Amino acid sequence: MRIFDPHIHMTSRTTDDYQNMREAGVQALVEPAFWLGQPRTSVESFIDYFDALIGWERFRSAQFGIAHHATIALNPKEANDPRCAEVLDLLPRYLAKDGVVAVGEVGFDSMTDAEEHAFGRQLELAIEHGLPAMVHTPHRDKAAGTRRTLDLVREVGIDPGMVVVDHLNETTVDMVSDSACWMGFSIYPDTKMDPGRMVAILAQHGLDRVMVNSAADWGHSNPLSTLRTGEAMLAAGFSDDDVDRVLWRNPVEFFAQSGRLMLEDNASDGATFEGNSIQRGERKAQDA
Repeated sequence: MRIFDPHIHMTSRTTDDYQNMREAGVQALVEPAFWLGQPRTSVESFIDYFDALIGWERFRSAQFGIAHHATIALNPKEANDPRCAEVLDLLPRYLAKDGVVAVGEVGFDSMTDAEEHAFGRQLELAIEHGLPAMVHTPHRDKAAGTRRTLDLVREVGIDPGMVVVDHLNETTVDMVSDSACWMGFSIYPDTKMDPGRMVAILAQHGLDRVMVNSAADWGHSNPLSTLRTGEAMLAAGFSDDDVDRVLWRNPVEFFAQSGRLMLEDNASDGATFEGNSIQRGERKAQDA
């Protein structure tokens, strides 16, 4: 079983996690920029964090043979802190970097005006940079937050095929499926989805535009929950090819739209490679 985890926060995980993930079949991952866990004291802390995501963490992942990619954004929770507003002006510098495969996480946390402003502006940046967008749906009032998310996607005019709406569940999957956006599901204990519920959704809705992730972070989470979902799919009668589609080919298809996936040639499924990354034109701005 080969696995591409499209949403995991490895900055908060250990080297043992990397080792266990590689042994479980994880060959690639995407690490989205997210909340620090406490209020930041300055915009400069974002610079240090973003630099670590595209530098040190990629190096750390490579020691275990896992291709590390990142998404960069001002996340919804921190969009409410006026001290963080300047981050929006810093983003273009990082959105031009190799290995940055989307703008994210963006979206809603508490459904405030500040969050909506940051969300809309970052969807515009995704369009300007030709990147997909990874959208966080709120923990509270998820259905209303998801509806407003889809409204904003339409208002800004980003191609829905370039948007993954993440942390979905049974109450939100239908509206996102109808929108033509990609559907992201986090297999995360207590607060999101579990493998059994995920298998039931796949059986009802099919495998198109679906990505399964662990969203593992410094909370109660499991970086092997993608593997557990694949095992649950097989036990429920899905084929090996079905599992490969959900856990590998779908995330490759979505993030390949960035032109910056860094995968070995033998994992590309026919994608065009130059060096060690899927190419979509020359990328020379990484040193900007």
